[in-house]
Amino acid sequence: MSEYSRPKTEAEYEANFKQKKPLMNDSEAYVESSRCLFCYDAPCMQACPTHIDIPLFIKQIHTYNVTGAAKTIYDSNWMGNACGKVCPTQVLCEGACVYNHEHVKPIEIGRLQNYATLSVIRADKKLYDKRPAIGKKVAIIGAGPAGISCACELSLLGYDVHIYEAKDKPSGLTVHGTAPYKIQNEEALAEIDYLQKQFGFNIHYNTTIETQSQIEKLEADYGAVFIGVGIGPTSKLNIEGEDLKNVVGAVEFVNELRFKKNKMDMPKTVVVLGGGNTAMDAASESARMGAENVYLAYRRSKEDMGAYYFEYDLAIGAGVQSLFNASPKKIIGVDKVIGVQFVRTEMKKDKLEEVQGSEFIVECDMVIKATGQAKVLNLLQNIQNLKLDASKRIVVDATTYQTTNPKYFAGGDAVNGGAEVVNGAYEGKRAALGIHQYLNALVKQAVAVN
Repeated sequence: MSEYSRPKTEAEYEANFKQKKPLMNDSEAYVESSRCLFCYDAPCMQACPTHIDIPLFIKQIHTYNVTGAAKTIYDSNWMGNACGKVCPTQVLCEGACVYNHEHVKPIEIGRLQNYATLSVIRADKKLYDKRPAIGKKVAIIGAGPAGISCACELSLLGYDVHIYEAKDKPSGLTVHGTAPYKIQNEEALAEIDYLQKQFGFNIHYNTTIETQSQIEKLEADYGAVFIGVGIGPTSKLNIEGEDLKNVVGAVEFVNELRFKKNKMDMPKTVVVLGGGNTAMDAASESARMGAENVYLAYRRSKEDMGAYYFEYDLAIGAGVQSLFNASPKKIIGVDKVIGVQFVRTEMKKDKLEEVQGSEFIVECDMVIKATGQAKVLNLLQNIQNLKLDASKRIVVDATTYQTTNPKYFAGGDAVNGGAEVVNGAYEGKRAALGIHQYLNALVKQAVAVN
């Protein structure tokens, strides 16, 4: 049974979805920063995909230079505040903290990072001076973490940057698909607004780029194009009953929840299909919205789940029940879902097989599919000479993030297949430097020819 009651007011909703990493006050930040040992080899820094100088920014917080700490963070990671909240710090920077070897609580690096960056966002402090405009334009498709990071880096270098975003708000899954107990929309959007004020890049909302004519216009108008579209809607399971009412994708479910909050309808019994972090979020959120019974069903064993252990523990702590080695065969109902038929599975000679005659039914009012997302192929297939791998991910150079079409660069989920916000931030920044190198090389070539 769920540990939560149905939130009837926004205040009750906020209580059910209280932040996993609440903001530190000044005293808490001072005390926590005093615990850092400032290791000479900084394993926390090595574990961070963006390699933030963590010992330095913690020392700056401890010496009351919070603005300097924020700049240290943003110098490496343009999504510094969001990453402080949504990063799986338990397995990245905090997981690498030397205190873990002594069975002592690691430094709360994520909360300190959030404390520093949010201080400059709220004060609207200017940290950077742009270089003079260099008269070159770059287009970015997608205003997610990779696109925003690319825009910041290019704008700082003097480029005129235009982002084309299909939705009416920026930040990708940070706003549209991240559990609200990790970060609230207001905080995620405040960081993007802050960065846009700092650098002046343009975002064109409700603008989907996918047709051949749109692509040709971008190529004609801009010196380079960055693809940061992420991944698309939840993939089809291709089983009977998938189109019934109340069968929804996990990302779509989270998006609706983040904007409707306590006004979102929540049925009594929910089945969540999947074993990744998105499945854990969807299950935990269903319980926090007052669903009386939430079943997390995964076709393999608990040990085979892709989710982080702490995400699973969070879901179980909310009252979620788990079903392992249970593969969905069909979704039952006429117009609306009333249950899911499963079959038991087992491993035989390293192959997952169904157990004959082991079918069973779990009655439910809603099914949430957290079984992966489709790729944004409408756009990608219309770009000439753009190579995709067997998993339909964009193939890029590992250093510059340039694609097989030299005018295009890419980063984020469309390249890595679905990683963390911090990975998208890193790849967007690296791609911006690749674009800068590419455009400068074109100028040198033109000068040499003339």
